[in-house]
Amino acid sequence: MTNHLRLRDATLDDAALMTDLIRAAFEEQRGKIDPPSGAHSETPEKVRLKLEQGGGFIADIDGIEVGCVVYYPEGEGQLYFGRLAVLPAFRQHGIAHALITAVEEKAKQHGYAGVSLSVRVALPLNQSYFQRLGYSVTGYESHAGYTEPTFMHMLKPLTAHQA
Repeated sequence: MTNHLRLRDATLDDAALMTDLIRAAFEEQRGKIDPPSGAHSETPEKVRLKLEQGGGFIADIDGIEVGCVVYYPEGEGQLYFGRLAVLPAFRQHGIAHALITAVEEKAKQHGYAGVSLSVRVALPLNQSYFQRLGYSVTGYESHAGYTEPTFMHMLKPLTAHQA
């Protein structure tokens, strides 16, 4: 079976499609992390605002949309990415890595010093994945009403010499 992965820039008209992808991809976390993921209450309006602040990418395989990511400027010279979503049936095939690489390339093209993200403390496999891609923990925070850290910030510095 030959599958052709293609990435494209998201447009504002893709907000509803991206919302559907995000909600479907995050569904397996429902009831498993505390506090619940904001992805469960994502709306096309919220996704559209993120796209307007920065942009996004959509991944498709043979014309079927299977994943997406949004990105926008944050902090001191960083491009933040979030709502990295790959439908469960299409995971473990490099789609998330391709989406992250696209964000990193966009950041380099626009002169950002690094790419950042946040990941839940309750998702150690996600944390390990990002560490393997060169991201390191820069700090911890708690959602409102929680005394222990619930998520961490991660950063990958970019240099002109990176591929």
